[in-house]
Amino acid sequence: MAGVFDDMKGEAVKAWVVLRPGHTATEAELREFSRKALAPYKVPSHVEFRRDLPKTLVGKILRRALRDGSV
Repeated sequence: MAGVFDDMKGEAVKAWVVLRPGHTATEAELREFSRKALAPYKVPSHVEFRRDLPKTLVGKILRRALRDGSV
């Protein structure tokens, strides 16, 4: 999860989700789970499903690339 630009709020939380093979989930299910497990300001406003996430050579997720949309 990371902050992305939002016209109304200035910044909103966005989650990029990679599902395990054989599993399914919807955006509504993920938001409902987040409401139970996270503080209200941490619940993602946007959810994007992806096949994989860009990573550095060390294995860390490249959040900047996700935020900028360059990947």
